[in-house]
Amino acid sequence: MKADSTSARAILALRIDHPSIVSIDADSGDAHIVLDDLGGTPDGIQVDLAQNLVYWTNMGKDFHLDDGTVEVARLDGTGRRVLVGNGAIRTPKQIYLDRHEKRLYWCDREGAAIWRSDADGKNLTKLVDRSSAPGGKDDVLNACVGIAVDHRRHAFIWTQKGPAKGGKGRIFRAPLAMLSGETAASRTDIELLLGDLPEPIDLEIDAAKDLLYWTDRGAEPDGNSLNCAAITETGLEGHRVICTGFAEAIGLALDPARNLAYVSDLGGNLVAVDVVTGSKKRVGGQCGKLTGIALCEAPLVRLRERARS
Repeated sequence: MKADSTSARAILALRIDHPSIVSIDADSGDAHIVLDDLGGTPDGIQVDLAQNLVYWTNMGKDFHLDDGTVEVARLDGTGRRVLVGNGAIRTPKQIYLDRHEKRLYWCDREGAAIWRSDADGKNLTKLVDRSSAPGGKDDVLNACVGIAVDHRRHAFIWTQKGPAKGGKGRIFRAPLAMLSGETAASRTDIELLLGDLPEPIDLEIDAAKDLLYWTDRGAEPDGNSLNCAAITETGLEGHRVICTGFAEAIGLALDPARNLAYVSDLGGNLVAVDVVTGSKKRVGGQCGKLTGIALCEAPLVRLRERARS
């Protein structure tokens, strides 16, 4: 949506220390709870203003059990329901909403997989299965974390973060349509775009400029950073670290019209970054441990607090 002077901008953020969805005014920093009592460990979030819905993932309570969920509610916090769960997935992470095709994509970290479903949770499909790689689900090198869809190339891009502060993070790409006769475990069309990264996490694409942005919570000098690179037919070019200094950077939301990227971290910070200059400005106060974030912008949207007993 085109930014204008009448637009109200909010960042919807997930907290894991007090599992909830929080709305933070992008200008004033004022915050209120949209939905409380999420339980488990919420991680990825997306907003569909046209349908008045917010989607999120929850990694569950035990990362070694298949107790993760993909859930949805109205933007006022009512109508909450589980779309995917009941033992189907393990620890879903960043989620991507394809509004045109009405589909959801997400990474499953300890499940070592990438999934897709319809926006109502039906037609659950595994797109990538890294559990068949050496080490299986127990090898952190196989852990899938961040995801975005590159519509121009009919592909999806994802991160495999590797060990904490390990410098073995990678970014991959694969076509949305799998080759005939192949499976999520056997597909041969996966490309390695970048390797030896500190610890890449969430992804966002600026489609107009063909740029990929990602957060990285790895070690200095290039970890705990916001990064970008140009997307090409052959891979990623011109990788640059835009800025560093985050406290375990996780969530990412782009506002291309204003040349801004919002980054959340486990230190409880929401930071607006000028993607051209790399300058940073904190939005609001300390908000608890934050994971995924999403930009919510519309002329009439007003997210109201819903009290929970």
